[in-house]
Amino acid sequence: MQDTKAIMQEAEEFMNAAIGYLDEALAHIRAGKANTRILDGIRVDYYGSMVPITNVATVTTPDAKTIAIQPWEKAMIHVLEKAIMNSDVGITPVNNGEVIRLGIPPLTEERRKQLVKQSRSEGEEAKISIRNARREAIEHFKKMVKEGLPEDVEKDAETEVQKIHDKYIRKVDELLLEKEKEIMTV
Repeated sequence: MQDTKAIMQEAEEFMNAAIGYLDEALAHIRAGKANTRILDGIRVDYYGSMVPITNVATVTTPDAKTIAIQPWEKAMIHVLEKAIMNSDVGITPVNNGEVIRLGIPPLTEERRKQLVKQSRSEGEEAKISIRNARREAIEHFKKMVKEGLPEDVEKDAETEVQKIHDKYIRKVDELLLEKEKEIMTV
């Protein structure tokens, strides 16, 4: 009986990790307003090490349509600018010699639909991970039946894993709904 609890807990941890990954992936999808997290994936060369932008500069959002990046060392301004241009952010940086500004352009209707599609794709990946965690737990329970676990305990454990699965699938749907609303808001 205790083994089923450990398997359920492990499955829930995998499902929770899928939600965490989805949340991170959705944060990188630009929704028409300034969000410093869209720069999280960009790395810059800092004395031979590849580090996140936040390790070499202050990143702020002075208003809803602008991200300001102020490097701690003036020599880094061109390195930062080049890294942003080479990234998949899709925004051209404006450099005034001290601060790099990223003007977040308003999204076209077509681009909004593409971003919603991308968000749904990320959501589907998370759902697949959650389903895989459920499937692996159920397969484990079936093996345990062959090793002597009573079938009614196995069925109860399967039901419990299904409830956990359903809870995490709902979380994915909620995150996607929230992101779609954010993207489609003009």
